[in-house]
Amino acid sequence: MAYPDPRPLRILVIRYRFIGDTVLAIPFLRNLRAAFPAAKIDVLAEPGSGDTLALCPYKDELLYYAPRLKGEKKRRAKFPTSLLGAVQFLRARQYDRCYILRRSFSSAILPLLAGIPHRVGFATEGRRWLLQRSTPYADKHEVECFLDVLRADGIPVSDTHNENWTDPVIDQRVATVLAQGPRRKVFICAKSVAPAKDWSPEYFAQLIAWLVNERACEVHLCDSPSLAHYYQKIRAALPVALDHDWIDWSQQLSLREANSLFRCMDLAIGIDTGLLHLAASFHVPIVALFGPLEPWRWHPWDTKHTILRPTDLSGPSPLLRLSVAEVKAAVDQRLAALTAA
Repeated sequence: MAYPDPRPLRILVIRYRFIGDTVLAIPFLRNLRAAFPAAKIDVLAEPGSGDTLALCPYKDELLYYAPRLKGEKKRRAKFPTSLLGAVQFLRARQYDRCYILRRSFSSAILPLLAGIPHRVGFATEGRRWLLQRSTPYADKHEVECFLDVLRADGIPVSDTHNENWTDPVIDQRVATVLAQGPRRKVFICAKSVAPAKDWSPEYFAQLIAWLVNERACEVHLCDSPSLAHYYQKIRAALPVALDHDWIDWSQQLSLREANSLFRCMDLAIGIDTGLLHLAASFHVPIVALFGPLEPWRWHPWDTKHTILRPTDLSGPSPLLRLSVAEVKAAVDQRLAALTAA
C-alpha cells in the first residue's frame, strides 16, 4: 500500500479511559491523518478524558462510550454505556477499519461485534485472534507503543513530536486573569485517583509556601472540583501565610478549556497524573514525582523534565520517601534553566 492513501475510508480509533493515555494518542492521530488525508477518522473516548482531544484537528468526530457509569448518570447518558449499546452504535456507523489503543479484551471484542472488518491493536490478554494485525505491547514509552500499532499495519510514522491546541476565546479569558510581571507561573498537580501515586498535603503545602514566598512564583491549580477537599488540606497545612494567594481555576475552566491555562505556564510540578501530560503537550518543563508506574513508559513526552522517584517503592505510599528538600532542589534547577534561556 502506498501512502498517503486517498480513499475516503471510515476509520475508528478506540482510546477510552484515562486522561494521560488519551493525550499521548495525539502523535498517533497525526500520523494516521497523514496516511489517510481523505478519511473520516473518529475517536471513541470516555466523557471527561476524551475532552482533551476536543480541539485536535486530526480527528473528525469525538464519540463517547462510558462503560463505568452507574446509577442515575448511566440512565441519563446520551451515549453508549454498555458493550451491547456500543456495538449497536458503532455498527450503524459502518467503519472500514479500527485501531485499538487499549489493551483489554473487551476493547478488541467491541469492534469485532460491531462488524468492523479490519482491526489492529496490541497482542495482549489473549486477543490476537480478534485482530487482523497486531503488535506486542513493548517495554517502551506509551507514545511509541501507540505508534507501533500503525507500524503493525504498514503505516509510516514520520514524526513523534507532541502538540496541543487552544480555543482563542478561552485564551483571552485566561489572559485577563493572569498577572503581568516577572513572577514565574507554576502549575501544581497534587492528587491522583490512585492513592499509591500521591505525595502528602503537608509536603505540598511546604513546597507551595516556598515557591510563593521564597522564589516569588505565582502558583496555579486546575483540578477536578471533586478534589477540592484535598486542596483544602494543603491550604490548612501551609506553614506560613502566602505573600500572594494561589489561583485556583478548578471551578472556572473545564478540562478542555484548561489547555488555555497550560500554554501560559512556565513550569509544572506534580505527581504522575494526566494533567502533567497535558502540560507537557504544550512543552511546559515538568518536575514529576513518580511512584509505582515506570517513568520510562510514562514520563512527560517531548518536553524538558525531571523525574523524582524513591528507590524503595514498597508500601501503600512510596512517594512519602521523597523529601521536600529533594523536590525543591529539582525545581530550583528548572527555574534556573528558565532564567538562563
